[in-house]
Amino acid sequence: MMPRDRLIIALDVETRARALDLVDQLKGRVGLFKIGSQLFTAEGPDLVRAIVARGEKVFLDLKFHDIPSTVARAGVEAMRLGVALFNVHALGGATMMRAVVEAIKEAAERERLTPPRILAVTILTSLMPPDLKQIFIAERIDRVVTGLAQLAAESGLDGVVSSPQEALLIRHAVNRPDFIILTPGIRPLWAQKHDQKRVLTPAEAIREGADYIVVGRPVTASDDPVEAARRIVSEIEAAERESPYPQGPYAKYSSFGPRDY
Repeated sequence: MMPRDRLIIALDVETRARALDLVDQLKGRVGLFKIGSQLFTAEGPDLVRAIVARGEKVFLDLKFHDIPSTVARAGVEAMRLGVALFNVHALGGATMMRAVVEAIKEAAERERLTPPRILAVTILTSLMPPDLKQIFIAERIDRVVTGLAQLAAESGLDGVVSSPQEALLIRHAVNRPDFIILTPGIRPLWAQKHDQKRVLTPAEAIREGADYIVVGRPVTASDDPVEAARRIVSEIEAAERESPYPQGPYAKYSSFGPRDY
């Protein structure tokens, strides 16, 4: 796995044209492209198909959170789009997470499709302790995050989406060599934090044990997205040389290739 494979670009833009322009500029320079709620709502599944048709990998970041059968069916439709990765909310519970894992397994075998990796969102990086209290979660953030990560692992998911500040805690809490940690809330020193609160730099996140990092506006809003991405990949490469987890804690397990059930 090359350092560039660990960089996921968040296509948090308004139009298909802008998204595809960024994909064309960054093709072969980054690992995946993330499509979230804004862009998916504006442009729909055809945009996912267009990016996949370009030979690029897509992370469908819709954070499914519903009754188990609904999430399971949504996950199967995501697989049919050809995404490499999608996510659900761990707060949906173990029954919901197990349902989507089983549905993906059955549909992949029946339709001879490549199953995507499934990650669970622990606690959003925009939330802080006062925010958790407002929604009646009294535990400390680190305990909630590690507990949800363990629940996701026990439910058969491939990993979690979590703040980089909790990556090392998760690495110690989940004893599974194939468990992926993907971290948003990444801001290079030369970029603004915007609405992210629990953030680290790309180098810090890698040193803390993250496998993959998500970066949006520092690249997509740059006058030179290619150069911005190159700078971040250089930070990743430098951090790999210093990290106790060179090229990711379990790089040979955590690439987004076909999943073995």
